[in-house]
Amino acid sequence: MNKKRERMSNKKRVYFKTFGCRTNQFDTQVMISNLKDFETSTNESDADIIVVNSCTVTNGADSSVRGYINSISRKNPSAKVILAGCGSHSKGESLFEEEKVFGVMGHSEKEKINEILQHKDRFYQIGDLNHIDRTIVEKFVGKSRAFIKIQEGCDFACSYCIIPTVRGGARSHREETILAQVELLASNGFGEFILTGTNVGSYGKDRDTSISELLKKISQIRGVRRIRIGSLEPVQIDDAFKELLPEPWMSRHLHIALQHTSDRMLDLMNRRNSYADDWRLLEEISEAGYAIGTDFIVGHPGEGEIEWKEAIKRVEQLPLTHIHAFTYSKRDGTAAASMKDIVRGDIAKERHKELSSIISEKNYIFRQAHRSNLHVLVEQSNDGKYNGLDQYFNRLEIKSSEDISGNWMRFDSVLVDKKRNRAVI
Repeated sequence: MNKKRERMSNKKRVYFKTFGCRTNQFDTQVMISNLKDFETSTNESDADIIVVNSCTVTNGADSSVRGYINSISRKNPSAKVILAGCGSHSKGESLFEEEKVFGVMGHSEKEKINEILQHKDRFYQIGDLNHIDRTIVEKFVGKSRAFIKIQEGCDFACSYCIIPTVRGGARSHREETILAQVELLASNGFGEFILTGTNVGSYGKDRDTSISELLKKISQIRGVRRIRIGSLEPVQIDDAFKELLPEPWMSRHLHIALQHTSDRMLDLMNRRNSYADDWRLLEEISEAGYAIGTDFIVGHPGEGEIEWKEAIKRVEQLPLTHIHAFTYSKRDGTAAASMKDIVRGDIAKERHKELSSIISEKNYIFRQAHRSNLHVLVEQSNDGKYNGLDQYFNRLEIKSSEDISGNWMRFDSVLVDKKRNRAVI
């Protein structure tokens, strides 16, 4: 019997497929929170409507979204496909004209989703890039940690990035909405909060406040145990922020987006940071007892052998413990897309491997030196093995005969191997 006929409710079912970043994960929760006349489904083959919250950060991301949409016609040909997310602004028009999707909805339309999904006819509802959500999310499906979106958009103009074009300029969410969001989630049992957005550190510049002021107010909410920050630009870490580093509620890990360590490459990327300033900043934060992660783009146009050797030497000098390394992928509509001196794919791949290996060893050394007094929020289990992140953003694998999912646990000592930390209780 067709599963769609076995339902207890007559409400149509909606499946959400989310691509990309934490901001998109939060946006999906906003849409789910605004569904009143529909049910959510965890199975795309069982859904009447499939909402694709898309990513468009690279040409490859666009291809992944298109590939998924094409696959729906085989998995669930009767489902209506709705394109949302960043891809709605970059590829929505073409996918709509090709009749690959039933409808397209832009970022500003998320909170109208209950009304939008009731459309009988195909629609293209792109909206604007000035909207700020008001929705307060009550829960995060399948999550132990809560993501809090504090701002939208970006005013940077990095050569490789399309995001300001599809998410608009930087604009901050209302402080009262953010605090109400945290209060509600804390009262529902969440203790760890991750502040996210397109350019998190720009929060407050349009509201006569700052991220450091927001952090202090969030920390005063009952039930808040740990606050992580999705990512910061080096130029956004000021003295007021540094004063918060000793606070017990601050996660002992900061993700600081350097993108490269060659000054010539930083100039080509139209970045606002320099290696000398970055080195001084990271040394100061490391001395305060923090693990430090970064983003790094390998193989950006113009990255010759001289630039790479300089960059990798500097990486070795920096107190980095985590890395999100990207191999450059051309993105149509960006300044980098028309640059010369393209780096061959095989060379970029080898450089990515070299960079990742260096940071992996740095992380191993760091974990050996920080194996005691670890505070872990246990998130998930698999065959009696649980996982969680400590205050340094290192994952701990825990073997336990008891159900410890969702617990906060302190470990006096853990076993450290090359891949991860381990513990048995």
